[in-house]
Amino acid sequence: MDNIKIANVFDEMADLLEFRGENPFRIRAYRNGSRALRELDESVAAILQDPSRDLSQLPGIGKTLLDKTKELVRTGSLPQLEKLRAEVPEVVIAMARIPGLGAKKAALLNQHLTLRTLDDLRRACEQDCVSGLKGFGSKTQQVILDGLEIAEQAAQRLYWSQGDELVEALTAHMQRCDEVLRMEWAGSYRRGRETVGDLDLLVVASDRGKVMDHFEAFNQRSQTILRGDTKASIRVGKAFQVDLRLVESEQFGAALQYFTGSQAHNVQLRKLAKHKGLKVNEYGVFRIEDESRVCGSTEEEVYQSVDLQWIPPELREGRQEFAKAKENDLPKLLEVDQVLGDLHMHTTDTDGEATIREMADAALSRGLHYIAITDHSQRVSMAMGLGTERLRKQWEQIDAIRPDYEGRLIILKGIECDILEKGGMDLPDDCLAEADWVLAAIHYGQKQDQKQITDRLLGAIANPNVDCVAHPTGRLLNRRNPYDVDMDAVMSAAKQHRKLLELNANPARLDLNDVHLASAKKRSIPIVISTDAHSTDGLDVMRYGVMQARRGGLVAGDVANTLSWKELKQRWL
Repeated sequence: MDNIKIANVFDEMADLLEFRGENPFRIRAYRNGSRALRELDESVAAILQDPSRDLSQLPGIGKTLLDKTKELVRTGSLPQLEKLRAEVPEVVIAMARIPGLGAKKAALLNQHLTLRTLDDLRRACEQDCVSGLKGFGSKTQQVILDGLEIAEQAAQRLYWSQGDELVEALTAHMQRCDEVLRMEWAGSYRRGRETVGDLDLLVVASDRGKVMDHFEAFNQRSQTILRGDTKASIRVGKAFQVDLRLVESEQFGAALQYFTGSQAHNVQLRKLAKHKGLKVNEYGVFRIEDESRVCGSTEEEVYQSVDLQWIPPELREGRQEFAKAKENDLPKLLEVDQVLGDLHMHTTDTDGEATIREMADAALSRGLHYIAITDHSQRVSMAMGLGTERLRKQWEQIDAIRPDYEGRLIILKGIECDILEKGGMDLPDDCLAEADWVLAAIHYGQKQDQKQITDRLLGAIANPNVDCVAHPTGRLLNRRNPYDVDMDAVMSAAKQHRKLLELNANPARLDLNDVHLASAKKRSIPIVISTDAHSTDGLDVMRYGVMQARRGGLVAGDVANTLSWKELKQRWL
C-alpha cells in the first residue's frame, strides 16, 4: 500500500472511532498519522525496508501507528478496521452528517430500516416510512429530506477555481459597501488548497450591522445560517457556506493568520510563541505573564514576534516552512508572469474547440513566447486521435503558419501520445522522432495493478523520443482517484533519463499534487506547468497550476517553461 492508501485507512479509523465516541486522543492520533503520511515526500514502504531508518521518528507516527503501518504494507488490510466497519455501517456515518439528524437517530434508522445508501433513505422518506417510527414523526422526516441534498452537496468540496469565482463575485459585492474599511479572504482558499470546503472573509467595518446586512444581500445567498455580533454565515446555492468575521483593525493581522491556518501550522506557531512567553490567538499576540498586548495588526508583526519572516499562505501546512523562515530562507515562489510557454493544448484536429491559428493568437494575447500543439494520438478514438498520417499533415499546417508568427511566437509540433495498456507508445518511434515535443500519457487501463501502471510509465520515460509525462497520476479531483502507481520509481526514472514531469493546471486535475511537487523539487526533477487547454479560454487556467506549484514550494528555477524554448531545449531535451 502506498502512503495515500494508508492515510485513508487512518482517516477511516478516526471517523469510525469518533462515531463510537472513543477517546478523543486516540482519534487525534489517527488523524495526525494520516496527515503525516499524506505530507511525506517519500514512500513509507521504502523507509520500512531501510534498516537505518525509523518511521516512528516521523512526527505523528508513534509505536501503535508504526505497527499498523507495517501491517498495512505487509498485508494490505487491518483487522481492527474491518471490525469497526462491521459495527458501524458506512451509511450510518453518512446519515449522521445530515443537518438535524445526528448520530443517535441515524443509528436508530439503521436498526428499523434496511438502508445501504442515502438514496435508500430518501426513498424511505418519500414513501412515508420514517414518520411512523418511534422518535421521529413527519417533521423529522421532512428535516431529513431537506438535509439530504445539503449533506450530499457538502460532501463534495469545490475546486479552488470554483471557490475563486465565488470569491470574485463576493469581493465585488462587498466592495460596494462603504462601511467596509478592510477585508481579506482566509482559510484553505487563501492557502490555495486544491479544493475548498467553505470560505472565510475577514472584515474591518465602520458599522457592523450595515456590513452584515450587505453580506446577507448577496444575490447568490440561499439561506442565512447564523448572524451574531461578530460573525455571519450564509449558504450560497444549495450547500456551500461562506463565513463573514468582523474584527477590529488592531486584531486584523492576528485574525488573518489564525483563520488562514492550517491547523498544523497554527499549532506549531503557538508552540514557538509559548517558548517565548507569548500567547498567539485570533485577537493578537500577548505576553503570558501579564496578558499585555504585543502586536496583531499585521501578519508580519505576528511572525516577527516569534523571530520568523512572514510565511506565504501556500506554505502554511506545518511542514518545513518554520525551519526555513527561522533561517530567512523561504523561497521566492513562482509567479504567473514567469511562465513563458505552454506545452500542452488541443485543437479542432481532435477534441479541441479552436484551430491551431486561434490557439496561437490566444497565446500571443496572453504574452506567451512559445506553445506546443499536442493533440491526442490515435488510441484516444473518442477524441478522433491522430495516426501518423494525420499527425504529419497537422505538422505541415504548423510549418505553413509559422512564418506569420516569426519573432513573436514559436509554435512547436507536438503530440500527446498514449502509453498503451500492454506497454509501449501509441505511435511509431520514427514518427515521434520528428516531433519538437512529445508528451506521454495514460488514458486507458487506469485500473491495472501498480506494477502494470508503473511499468508502462517507466517504459515511456525510457523512450528517447518522450520528453515529458503528462498528468502523471491520472486523478480527477472529486471524481477519480489517482491510478495505482509507484511515484518513487517514476521520479527515479525521470531523474535518470532526464525527463520532465507535468503539472497539469486543469483545476479538475492539478496533477502532480503539492507533495509530489515538493518531492520532485528535492530530486531536482524539472516540472512543466501546462494548461491542457481545449479552447482559447482554457489557456487561462495556467494560474491554477502556478498556485499548485507555489504550494509545492516551487520557484522559477524549478519550472522548465520559465526558460525560453531555446534554453529549455538546450538544458533538458
